[in-house]
Amino acid sequence: MFGARYLIRALRPCSSAPCPRHKPSARLSVRDALGAQNTKGERVKVQGWIRSVRSQKEVLFLHINDGSSLESLQVVADSSFDSRELAFGSSVEVQGQLVKSPSKKQDVELKAEKIEVVGNCDAKAFPFKYKERHPLEYLRQYPHLRCRTNALGSILRVRSEATAAIHSFFKDSGFVHIHTPIITSNDCEGAGELFQVEPSSKIKVPEKNFFNVPAFLTVSGQLHLEVMSGAFTQVFTFGPTFRAENSQSRRHLAEFYMVEAEISFVESLQDLMQVMEGLFKTATMTVLSNCPEDVELCHKFIAPGQKDRLEHMLKNNFLIISYTEAIEILKQASQNFTFTPEWGVDLHTEHEKYLVKHCGNIPVFVINYPLALKPFYMRDNEDGPQHTVAAADLLVPGVGELFGGSLREERFHLLEQRLARSGLTEAYQWKRKQQQKSFRLFPQSTLWTLEKLACNLTATTFLF
Repeated sequence: MFGARYLIRALRPCSSAPCPRHKPSARLSVRDALGAQNTKGERVKVQGWIRSVRSQKEVLFLHINDGSSLESLQVVADSSFDSRELAFGSSVEVQGQLVKSPSKKQDVELKAEKIEVVGNCDAKAFPFKYKERHPLEYLRQYPHLRCRTNALGSILRVRSEATAAIHSFFKDSGFVHIHTPIITSNDCEGAGELFQVEPSSKIKVPEKNFFNVPAFLTVSGQLHLEVMSGAFTQVFTFGPTFRAENSQSRRHLAEFYMVEAEISFVESLQDLMQVMEGLFKTATMTVLSNCPEDVELCHKFIAPGQKDRLEHMLKNNFLIISYTEAIEILKQASQNFTFTPEWGVDLHTEHEKYLVKHCGNIPVFVINYPLALKPFYMRDNEDGPQHTVAAADLLVPGVGELFGGSLREERFHLLEQRLARSGLTEAYQWKRKQQQKSFRLFPQSTLWTLEKLACNLTATTFLF
C-alpha cells in the first residue's frame, strides 16, 4: 500500500499582465535546458532558485539553478515582470520559449512568458551572498542551506555520479546487489569500536536486550556477503558503516559509505586486482565525463594542483610490488619517516604516500603481506621463513590505501590451526552452541550471528 501526501502551494504571479494560451509547456531541468539541441522556440517550464537578478530599463535578466548542474540558465523577461519578490534565493517557476542566446556567454536562454514565485527570500537576511565565496567553515554553520552553494553542490553531484557508476560497474560485471543489515549482532572487524543499539525508552528491563542478544550498528557487511557467496558467485553491497572511533581525522569517520564485494572460485590475486582496477577506472572516467564543470570547480577551489592527476592514473596500468619490496624501497628512502619501516610492521599513511610517489604517482598494488598483520581467514602463501598471505592493498596518490582485499583460506585444517593459535577455538565452539539455541531469531529479525567459515572457496573482498 502506498501513501501519498499532496502539498498545495499558493503561486503568486509577479505580473498581472495576461498571458497568451499555449499548449502545456514541457518541464525541463536546468541541465536539460542548457543541453537542448532544438532551440526553435519550444515552450518549456523550468523550476529552481534565483542565483542572480539584473534589472535594466526594458529587460530583466535572471539566472535560475535547480541543482542539476553547476551552470545556471539565463532567463530574459520584460521589465514588467520586475518585482521585489524576484530576489536572490527565491524559488520560482518560469514558463516561456527556449531560444538560442545572442550572447557568447551561453548557448541558450529562456524567454519568459510567465514567472511565478513559489517562495520568496529576504536577500539581506540570507546568509549567502551573490558572487561571494564563503569558506567551508562558514558554510558548516548553515547545514540546511549550504547545499545551494557551488562548492557543496559540485561535491554532491560528483558523489551521486560516482555512486551510480559503482552500481553500474557491478551490474554490468554480473554482480548481485545484497542489502546487508545495518543493525547486527556481529562485530566483523573484531576491534571493539562499535555503536550499541538500545531502545530509547527510559524504562528498561535490566539484563534484557531488545533482540535477546546485544545489537550494534554494522562496521562491515562482509560476514553476510560471505554467506550469500555460497549461492551467488559474485555479490556486493554499498551502504553505511559505523565506527565508534573517537578521532577527528578525515580518515576516521563515525559514519561512511563502503563498497564490499565477494567473488567465489577466484584462484589468484591477479583476478582480484583486475576487478579493483576496473572499478576505480570505470567510476573515475564516468565522473570526469558526466561532471566536467563540477570536477573543474573542485580542482580550482577545493583541491588545486590536482587537475592532471586523475587523467595520469587512467592512462597507465597500475603497478604491483610485494610487501617485501615496499619495505626495501622505504628503507632506502632519503625521507625521514615518523614510523621506521621494518619488515613485519604495518605500513602507515606516510609510507603509502611515499610508495605511490616513488612509483611515479601511479596507483600501486602492494601484495603478500606478513601473515601476522592480517586476519586469520586470509590464504596462507606457505612461502617459508617470511610467512605471507595472499592479500592486496591498492595505494593511490594523495590518499594512500583505497582498496583492500585478499584470497580466502579454504583449507579447513589450516583454519583450525590458526584458530587454535589465536585462542579462538573455545569461542568458536561456544558460539556454535549459542547459534543453535537462538536460531529462532533468524526469521524474526535482521540479526545474523555468523562466524567466518571456509564455505566460500577462495572468495575475495575489497573495500572502497
